[in-house]
Amino acid sequence: MSRETGPTIARWQLGRQLKSLREAAGITQMQIAEVLGCSESKIYKIESGDVGIGRGDLLVMMDRYEVKDDSHREAVLDLQKQGRQRGWWSRYGQLPNNYATYVGLEAAATTVRNFELAVMPGLLQTEEYARVIISASRPDNEGETERHLRLRMERQKRLEDDPPLNYWTIVDESVLHRETGSREVMREQLRHLIDMSKRSNVTVQVLPYSEGWHPGTLGSFNILEFPENVHSPVVYTETLAGDAYLERQEEIGRVSLTYTHLHAAALSATKSRELIAAIARDLA
Repeated sequence: MSRETGPTIARWQLGRQLKSLREAAGITQMQIAEVLGCSESKIYKIESGDVGIGRGDLLVMMDRYEVKDDSHREAVLDLQKQGRQRGWWSRYGQLPNNYATYVGLEAAATTVRNFELAVMPGLLQTEEYARVIISASRPDNEGETERHLRLRMERQKRLEDDPPLNYWTIVDESVLHRETGSREVMREQLRHLIDMSKRSNVTVQVLPYSEGWHPGTLGSFNILEFPENVHSPVVYTETLAGDAYLERQEEIGRVSLTYTHLHAAALSATKSRELIAAIARDLA
């Protein structure tokens, strides 16, 4: 299955080019914002790839930056066109902005390192387990549950893409014991986790109770990595207060160090499978 990344990478590439062209022309963000009649923050968001840009504004930018080479202008316009396209996830209707952002980042990532404190990783959930989790947050809206369930199942195809997403997850042992749905649902989920852990692009480790307190008790998180020439890593965390994206070098370094400690404390992939299998047998 070929990989469908969506507009995220094109926006990043376009933003990086526009920033480079602006700086080469000796123009500030404020100056180009005045030319376009927009805020300076919008220019920042365009250059960081957070938002797209209209063709008309882009043409004005290139004229102001004195981009005269036709092939260069066409390449920039092509990136703009790609960046304005809707991602595959738009087939599932309007999504909360932060969630849509995450799905876009996940589609563009080459590697995701994940730590889960309370539930199974979304990319490794069975359909029945996922239905229980999703319906718990939407108890009175069956239609919304099914829509988000279909999207989650579609997201899992990233593990089968060409090339596939490299996925490394560490789960707290409590996740394996927390009965979600029924014993049958949980048993099948544990067996599915074992099967997925045998894939060459998937690594599953369990952080055992015997480790006691660990830095992961502060909450779950994802570290998304991209090709070096596209974007630096991004950390995603989800809380009741809202989602957060961390991109500063010191933030990435701190979270990566935490992940290194969790990896060292967790059971090996083989020992993790043995523990998961033992818990699954107890549910039989």
